[in-house]
Amino acid sequence: MRPRCPRIAWLCGALLLSAATTAPATTLLQMSLSKMAHTATAIVHARCIGNSTAWDAGEIWTFSSFDTKEVWSGSAPARFTVRLLGGRLGNLTSTVSGVPRFRAGEEVVLFLESTPRGDFTVLAWQEGTFRVGRDPRTGEASVTQDSASLPTFDATSHQFRVEGVRHMPLREFRARIADSLRAAEGRDR
Repeated sequence: MRPRCPRIAWLCGALLLSAATTAPATTLLQMSLSKMAHTATAIVHARCIGNSTAWDAGEIWTFSSFDTKEVWSGSAPARFTVRLLGGRLGNLTSTVSGVPRFRAGEEVVLFLESTPRGDFTVLAWQEGTFRVGRDPRTGEASVTQDSASLPTFDATSHQFRVEGVRHMPLREFRARIADSLRAAEGRDR
């Protein structure tokens, strides 16, 4: 009599391999600055002051606290919290692709959405996150979109593109957002 364990192990391995090769992939659909500006509850230039993690509804969440430098659109308090899925809690780590992470002291521009819990999340995750850098010689601030190096799907052309804001002067970026919001107000009248 032959043991059945090798057959069962082989069958389980084949099923797992089959499931892994047929699992659906995630495709990022490109969201324009204009669409993000109109969809966001608030657009805020802020500085991260720290992070914490906690369980909520059976998931690990990271809570990043920010001090508001400027509110470009909508409203946000002087200090606000952004909740994003995933993080590290004890010996457990939950990683979610496309979710931005923030470091204490870093400056960002965020396109925010209100959550039912009274805090915020980042609209379109990496697409709604813009890191602020400063030229060491001049001190001039510029922004780079987190998704600037990720391929996104352009529904109009049906192609993947690597696009996004890279090293745009902060004042120019703010003017672009303001122009986009003004143009929308004109269309809504």
